Amino acid sequence: MFIREAIIFGLKQARACVFAGSFFALLFVSTVIPLGPLPRYDFIFLGAVVIQAVLIWTKLETTDEAKTIALFHVVGFVLEVFKTRPEIGSWTYPEFGYLKIFSVPLYSGFMYAAVGSYISQAWKLFHLRLTGSPGQAITVPLAAAIYLNFFTHHYVYDFRWLLALLVLVVFYRTKVYFTVTKKEFSMPLPLSFVLIGFFIWIAENVATFFGAWQYPDQAVTWTLVHPGKVSSWSLLVIISFIIVANLKEYKMKYRQLVT
Repeated sequence: MFIREAIIFGLKQARACVFAGSFFALLFVSTVIPLGPLPRYDFIFLGAVVIQAVLIWTKLETTDEAKTIALFHVVGFVLEVFKTRPEIGSWTYPEFGYLKIFSVPLYSGFMYAAVGSYISQAWKLFHLRLTGSPGQAITVPLAAAIYLNFFTHHYVYDFRWLLALLVLVVFYRTKVYFTVTKKEFSMPLPLSFVLIGFFIWIAENVATFFGAWQYPDQAVTWTLVHPGKVSSWSLLVIISFIIVANLKEYKMKYRQLVT
């Protein structure tokens, strides 16, 4: 029984990662096939748009999920523009591309959208539900503070660990329940943030290996992304989760009003 549950769990996780997995395949393809005069960054962006269109056409993603992903695209792209400014220089996109804004290729937003896509898909496939969750009056300002810290820590103190402690305080009673087949499982919500952040860090290493972007210490040769980035990704997952949770709550309330 346990083996069967584990296999189905893995299959559902793979299904939830359909956009992210397709995007990584696109990155790999862009490094091995001749693209002619088309810049690689532009090829990746156009390919990501096609992937998104196919997922909607095949109904693997709904239009509502696509709207959520578009929101993540915007949130991520704004962060990208700031982080790649010369005076900040957190990472760069050194290759040429026509489809760039402020030195940031348009495809970069899709990498954040992939996180939102995964959470939305996992919520649906595993029938997620929460208990002991704090209200929007707490979670929305918390998400805003975490997002703001990604910008302000370059000028003032980095509050990420204080924010991480605050997350533990806010969500210490919150559990996320998920169903693989019939039996329902649960785990503390903060643990799920760390686990997802860790796997995104692994994905980040794959992405930088294929040249999706470049950290300063990867300019000469590729090196492993610093493990400290797990904390950054975990905090980003918290923002993503809060956005998805609130959007789903709004949608549920809207359905109740119209029925």
